[in-house]
Amino acid sequence: MTAARRLPLYGAGFVTAFGAHSIAAGLGGYVGGHASLLTLGLLLAVYDGAEVVLKPVFGSLADRIGPKPVLLGGLFAFSLASGAFVLAGDPAMTGLVRLGQGAAASAFSPAAGALVARLSPQRGHGRAFGGYGAWKSLGYTLGPLLGGVFIVAGGFALLFGILAGLALAVAVWAALAVPGVPPLPRTRQTVLDLVRRLRNPGFLHPTIALAGTTGALAVGVGFLPVTGAAAGLGPITTGAAVSALALSSALVQPLAGRARDASRLADRPGMAAGLGVTGAGLVVAALAPGVVGLIAAAVTIGAGIGLATPLCFAHLATVTPQERLGQTMGAAEVGRELGDSGGPLLVGAIASAATLGAGYWGLAAVLVVAGLTMAWAK
Repeated sequence: MTAARRLPLYGAGFVTAFGAHSIAAGLGGYVGGHASLLTLGLLLAVYDGAEVVLKPVFGSLADRIGPKPVLLGGLFAFSLASGAFVLAGDPAMTGLVRLGQGAAASAFSPAAGALVARLSPQRGHGRAFGGYGAWKSLGYTLGPLLGGVFIVAGGFALLFGILAGLALAVAVWAALAVPGVPPLPRTRQTVLDLVRRLRNPGFLHPTIALAGTTGALAVGVGFLPVTGAAAGLGPITTGAAVSALALSSALVQPLAGRARDASRLADRPGMAAGLGVTGAGLVVAALAPGVVGLIAAAVTIGAGIGLATPLCFAHLATVTPQERLGQTMGAAEVGRELGDSGGPLLVGAIASAATLGAGYWGLAAVLVVAGLTMAWAK
């Protein structure tokens, strides 16, 4: 499969990440005039909550009927859910729309991952997932920035309208450009078989690495601007730091994928190194909060994320039976979602009891311990 035909799948990865974070970035100001902080918390959680519950379900469905119908159905459903808010224009619809978006993303995200794996040669998995992960990281990071611009320009109706159009465009693009792959014959799988497979280090190691690096990404996007503001830096500088994190991750991921495909970078040591580099970036943020330290921290965190992410997905694609790719990708994405919420929660909890720097140290320690455990595992 040529790189050009993988682009719609990369676009699908961007849609789910951008959709989640662009809306979340502006919900505080939007809900502040309409509802309570408890409502804000629920609205922030409902998207990720739907993904945690439904991604394994839709991943298994992709294995049963083929991933392309699940991909297209999820993208069209995301477009419809987003467009419903524009048509309704009612703040009370926000929760239902977020739930619908999360459910739709739960379908097309693991299906896109399965298609990347199925439509790429095994020796090209690193490069293919390097591109996929890079676009997803851009979505995670650019979501809050561009989402804020759209909200200022035209309110939430404009943002939801753009998301509806974006998802629809990617769906049409995928329908035309991505070849269909039939479901593969599957042997009967018991619940015990599934538990054994998900407990296998071949699944656990990359999933833990994905959770850790995604947690660090969320912390970088959410807390580095706080660190910069505390040091007297303006929003342009702190925004540049977030952009540097995104750019670093996006540039490193394809390089790491190519090195993996060329047998210059092994999966488990590379994932462990990625966790360590990401942890080092958090330490830099704790020790050097000025402009140079902030940019250095962002670039280092992004490099660690970029190193680990394509190796995680490529390893999962390699060790998973082809007929179970959707289920495995869905389950691994659950780990990523848990990291997305767990990283900021950990840093925020430590920061509230001590300092934000201590929060960075706490998450860095978790990442380094996970990386060392992975590196030393038999």
